[in-house]
Formats: sequence, structure tokens, C-alpha cells
Amino acid sequence: MQRSRIIVFLLVIILLGCGEGFFATPIGSILKNPRDYEGKLVKVNGVVTENLNIFIIKGFKIKDKTGEIFVITDRILPREGTEATFRGYVNEGFSIGSEQVIVIMESSQKK
Repeated sequence: MQRSRIIVFLLVIILLGCGEGFFATPIGSILKNPRDYEGKLVKVNGVVTENLNIFIIKGFKIKDKTGEIFVITDRILPREGTEATFRGYVNEGFSIGSEQVIVIMESSQKK
């Protein structure tokens, strides 16, 4: 009995130590509270819904059950309809009046 408690305790410690690296952040949470995520590394899962490649900006939209967000990348763009996981830093892309566009700058870290 004591051994199983120790194993469970160690697993909890390991999972807590993984932080963002283990669990995906719901896109809706990022969009609802962008200041909480500004500049932080997040992981998102979803379906690629749209690609954009204009001059120096290359990226795609990814959608999960909670929302949709634009990911800026320097990699080859994923195909629309592809389900994938991406990591990146949350940033305010730009603001127009009271509207702000939140983006994820994809991290070059290995996923």
C-alpha cells in the first residue's frame, strides 16, 4: 500500500513539473484572457482551417472546440484540415481601436 502511494505521488510531481509541455491550452482560454498568456509558451491542439502566406507573414489558423487562433511560423505550412499540435508564444498581433488580434508565434523548439 505504501509503495503505491509513493508511485502515485511521484507521478503527480512529474505531471505538475511538465506544465504546459504536457497539456494543451484551450484556444478559448487564450482568447478570453490574453494578458494571462502574453509572452508565455503554450501548446495548442486543433485542426488547421486556413493558410496565409503574404510577403513576410506566413501562418495558419488552428481551431479547437473552444476557439480559433492564428499561428505565425517560419516552417512549411500545414495542410488545411490537418489535425496537429503546435507550441509557441502568445503575442498581441495588432490592435485596431478596441479590437485586438492575438497570435501565437510558433516556437522552433521540438514538439
